[in-house]
Amino acid sequence: MSFLFEKKNNKKILFVAPEAAPFVKAGGLGEVVFALPRALEDLGYDVRVMIPLYAGVDTEKYKLKMEHRGLEVPTGATGNNPNEPEYLICNVKKYTADNQDNGKAPVTAYFLENQEYYEKRSNVYGYGDDVVRWNLFCRGVLEFFRLSNDWTPDVIVSNDWQTGFLANYLKTIYKDNPRLSKISTVFVIHNLYYQGTFDHRYVTELDYDDGQSLIPSFFDPRLYKINGMRRGIMFNDKINTVSPTYSKEIMTKDYGELLDNLLQEKRAHLSGVLNGIDYESLNPETDVNLVANYNSKTLDKREKNKIELQARFNLPQDKTIPLFCITSRFVEQKGFDLFFNSLEQVIRELKIQLIILGSGDAKYMGFFKELSEKLPDQVGVHLNFDTTLPRLIFGGADIILVPSKFEPCGLVQIEAMRYGVIPIVRRTGGLADSVIDFNPGTGKGTGFSFDHFDSLSLSITIARAIENYKNKTTWQKIQRQAMSQDFSWAKSALEYSKIITKAITYHKNNKK
Repeated sequence: MSFLFEKKNNKKILFVAPEAAPFVKAGGLGEVVFALPRALEDLGYDVRVMIPLYAGVDTEKYKLKMEHRGLEVPTGATGNNPNEPEYLICNVKKYTADNQDNGKAPVTAYFLENQEYYEKRSNVYGYGDDVVRWNLFCRGVLEFFRLSNDWTPDVIVSNDWQTGFLANYLKTIYKDNPRLSKISTVFVIHNLYYQGTFDHRYVTELDYDDGQSLIPSFFDPRLYKINGMRRGIMFNDKINTVSPTYSKEIMTKDYGELLDNLLQEKRAHLSGVLNGIDYESLNPETDVNLVANYNSKTLDKREKNKIELQARFNLPQDKTIPLFCITSRFVEQKGFDLFFNSLEQVIRELKIQLIILGSGDAKYMGFFKELSEKLPDQVGVHLNFDTTLPRLIFGGADIILVPSKFEPCGLVQIEAMRYGVIPIVRRTGGLADSVIDFNPGTGKGTGFSFDHFDSLSLSITIARAIENYKNKTTWQKIQRQAMSQDFSWAKSALEYSKIITKAITYHKNNKK
């Protein structure tokens, strides 16, 4: 019924984001902006994406065509200063999927082209003038659709603080535009911790942005103090986070990053939908990175992958040893501070093996390296980014450690469960929503969880998992239950369709 309903309405949705796979991907956001629009398109929506045109986008491979040349994007400046032009000139190019893509190509995409702010930059993020780049992008999107006669979205879905300015412009400068004023908006918070190019926790009273003033010009120093996350929450019709539990947590002081009061005010418009994964790509039955393919009915075949994984990390090859893994960015958010006082003793006393893949902050890199040197027969490390190793790790490891301090969604635990790796997680955010703590009384569960952010709680949970690992029948039951969970984008898209419908209704009823 839902599919037929959306086919009939055929609403037009535009996703606006700083990145989108496969064109450019710096993190998990890029994957979301690739997969979710495709899933919504499968529901009958007319979905498109818009991102900046970075130097890293392969314009030959994706055959971009000029859609609008010489787009004048207002800077907010008066034009009296020759160094502060009234307009910046951009182009808009368009990608349309080839008919021969077999359903695997991204949706139609637009690219805002400006050499100075995008094409001359080697990275997506990390520049001193990022706030100018994102404001140029947000206003450029609106100017393009103000002038375009080809396609106008019914809903714009913005993602994270970089695009939080868009609805602000839309509801102020463009509020009387007959075309743009009809567009409803949804703002997706992927991580509330990042709110701008500054540290929002250390802002003086003079620099504090209450979100009420007009956005300054691109050349005004005050622009660098504008909080894109705050404004995204304030000006959008609906707000969504990437898991139901995280949507509740961010309304508390512990997780709200100083925006909890604002989020409480907007709670009627706040929701949470868990991100999905690509079940076609992440498939242990077909994954070419594995020595042996398998499914939930042939779990014994995983032993070949385990032996290969142990050999790859120079660990003793023994299929009976509990093989733990960590595959992650090494940042404080991921909870690795819990390891400092206890992990070495846990590994020694419980006689487990641990494989570590990732990179990040020096204090964690140094800790893991030292751990592998102390326990060379029990700990193997690969402290660099790698695209194929995670698949082999998922195919052969028994347990994955995800003790996050906070976690908006988290994908690694979901991907691991798809391959039969059992997660140990702290019960927070998306980890709480995706992992069911195993109950030996009922036999139900897909992993092991703990509540308190302390080393003892983590150690007890590790010991609990190992006790269940010793019983092969019990362990394979947990694996099968984990592998049977539905974390598909199709499921997430159905929830987003409800939010989009609510946004349209709310905007129509509240439009002045």
